[in-house]
Amino acid sequence: MKSPYVMRPARLSDFDEFYSMAVESGPGFTSLPVDEQILRKNLETAVASFAGTLDQPEYGKYLMMLENIDTGELAGCSAVKAGVGIKSPFFNYRIITLAQASQEAERRFDLDALILTNEFVGCTEVGTLFLRPQHRGGGVGRLLAQSRYLLMRTRPEWFGEKVIAELRGVVDPQGETPFWECLGRHFFRMSFPEADLLSATTNNQFIVDLMPKYPIYVDLLPAEAREVIGRCHTDGVPAFKLLEWEGFTFERVVDIFDGGPIMQVNRDMVRTARESRVMELEIGPATGSTGIAARTDLESYRACLIEGAVIGETRFMTSQETLDKLELKRGDKARIWLRD
Repeated sequence: MKSPYVMRPARLSDFDEFYSMAVESGPGFTSLPVDEQILRKNLETAVASFAGTLDQPEYGKYLMMLENIDTGELAGCSAVKAGVGIKSPFFNYRIITLAQASQEAERRFDLDALILTNEFVGCTEVGTLFLRPQHRGGGVGRLLAQSRYLLMRTRPEWFGEKVIAELRGVVDPQGETPFWECLGRHFFRMSFPEADLLSATTNNQFIVDLMPKYPIYVDLLPAEAREVIGRCHTDGVPAFKLLEWEGFTFERVVDIFDGGPIMQVNRDMVRTARESRVMELEIGPATGSTGIAARTDLESYRACLIEGAVIGETRFMTSQETLDKLELKRGDKARIWLRD
């Protein structure tokens, strides 16, 4: 399997293409706002996170770029945010079911309601996953997603016991979403893009100030809003399916702006990480098994698609080209995940 793609830590010099990806990602992609100051800050935080120079490295944001090393072009990005809800609240809606009963009226039924929560404090979030259309196919999307879980295995103590993923909800090309128009706009008196930008650029105090404090009965919302609760954007369906494959589940928690699903899983149950193992690299005929290999050190983290053969219990034979992508040499160890 020959592939020119490598996952590597973000650099300050990536800004121009990073900004282009933010534009291409479209409305509602909260972690990729079209805002120069925010994107530069994200790159600076990523550089400091990988370098280990943050005062609290366990709260770092590990932004990675997918690079075509043949052309130097950036094909996509993804990130791991080690801890959410630490410096500012991470609000969501939890869907609860309320039982209603009356013997006199001979009625018994259930009603769903939305309650505002901040229950993911300290959890790790995987996100910022974007792959440019012209680079899709050939397992590149899996590399973009799965490399995040192999990264978390380099320093598991820096990441939360629970991992969450927030998927973009139903948003149209103009940046409008039925969930926001039927609910949020009434309390915030602003457009969805305005609220989305505020969420990305402030400490979210405006949510505390303006969000309704009482449960919201779902049945009181218009049909167009009810229908999109817990649904993801069309472009996010492949990511949703891959999250399910990893072991993530939807446990009735949604985004407060677009109603998109929040997926969650125990860190030690993520399939890619659980099935991976550290092996010594050998050079030889690269045939037999395919998968992903990643460096075991966070500071110089890199990951790429691989092909090769397992030797015994502790060694993996692959090509010199693979070692070059990982910037490793024969005899070094890498964490390897192989397809069934």
